[in-house]
Amino acid sequence: MTNKPGTPTRTTQPARPASYLITHHAPPDHAFEMRFTSTPRGARLARRLAANRLDAWGIPYDTHRHDAIVLVLAELAANAVRHGHVPGRDFHLRLQAIAHTRTVRIEVTDTRAERTPPRPDALPTPGAEDAGGRGLLLVAGLASRWGWRLRTDGGPGKTVWAECALTAAGSVERRTTADGTGAVTPACD
Repeated sequence: MTNKPGTPTRTTQPARPASYLITHHAPPDHAFEMRFTSTPRGARLARRLAANRLDAWGIPYDTHRHDAIVLVLAELAANAVRHGHVPGRDFHLRLQAIAHTRTVRIEVTDTRAERTPPRPDALPTPGAEDAGGRGLLLVAGLASRWGWRLRTDGGPGKTVWAECALTAAGSVERRTTADGTGAVTPACD
C-alpha cells in the first residue's frame, strides 16, 4: 500500500450498526478508496481491507453477498496486477455501497491502457486445456453488471468496474455454515 503526498485517501466510517444494510429500507451511502502497490501482495491487501469494510457496512463476513462481492473485487484486483501492471505505478480501488440502488460498486483502475479486457458481451469461453481466461467469466456470473472504460481524468490506463446488487429491503436468505449455525444473508437479485 502506498500513499504519495498529494494523493490522499478518503474513507467513510460506518455510521450504523453492522446489520443496518440488511434490515433497513434506506441504508446510508458508504465509500472506501485507496491506492495499492501493483503486486500480488497489494491485491491481497485490497481484498482484505475491502472485506473488512463490507462487514462494517452491514454486509457480514461468511454471507453469500459478502463472499461474492469480495470474490469479484479479488478478481478485478488480480487482473490489475497481472494485466495492468506498469512498474512503479499503483492501482486504485474504489468500493462504494449505494443506498438508493442497493448495490455495491467496485472500481479498479490501473495505468495500462493498451491491454483492455473484452467487452462483457464478447467474453471468450476458454477451452478445457487453457490455463487462464476464467476470471471475467466469474465476474460476469457474480456481478449484476460489469464493464470497463478508459480513464476519464486524463491519466493513462483504464477502470474496470462491477456492480453487485443487494436484495430488495427485507429479503434475506439463511445459509448454514460449517459449524451448523445459520448466517443471515441478503439474497441475490
